[in-house]
Amino acid sequence: MLDDPSGIPLADVLRAGNELVSAGLIKDYALGGALAAIYYTEPVTTYDADIIFIASDKTLSAGIPAIYSYLQSKGWRFDREHLLLKDFPVQFLAASGLTEEAVRNAKRIEYEGVPAKVFRPEYIIAIAASVGRHKDFARIEQMLDQVEIDKPLLDDILRRYSLKLPNK
Repeated sequence: MLDDPSGIPLADVLRAGNELVSAGLIKDYALGGALAAIYYTEPVTTYDADIIFIASDKTLSAGIPAIYSYLQSKGWRFDREHLLLKDFPVQFLAASGLTEEAVRNAKRIEYEGVPAKVFRPEYIIAIAASVGRHKDFARIEQMLDQVEIDKPLLDDILRRYSLKLPNK
C-alpha cells in the first residue's frame, strides 16, 4: 500500500497536487500509472510518478505551463517532460476521456497525512488495456491476480471505451 522505502517523495508529490488544486491551476488530480497500481498490489519498480489532472480550462494541455512554472517556483527542477522533486521524476498529464473519468471516480486516500486520490483498480486495468504495451499487459495480469476487482464496473468501462483485455 505505497510503503515503498526507495526514497520516492510521494507525500510531497501528492501535497503539490493539492496545492495546484488550491491555487486553481487544476480542477482535480489523481495518482495513476505504476504507483497507483502499487497502492493495490505488491511493489514493482517504477521510473516516475504519473499525476493525471483535470485542467481548469478545456484545452487538453491547459495548465501545463502554469503547473511547471508554479512547481519550479517551489524548487522543483525541469527535465524534458518531467518535473523533478528530490531527483524523482514526476509527469503531469492532462486527463481526457477514460483518464478524466478515472480521476473523477478515483479512490480517496490519505498517505502520510496527505489527502489524495488514486485511480481505482478497474480504471488502472482499463487504461493499461488502452495503452497495450507489454508492461501494461503484465500490470493487468498482476491486478487481476492480486486485487479484488469490481467485475461489473470493469466490464462496463471496457464496453463503453471499446476495450478488451488480453486473452479475452
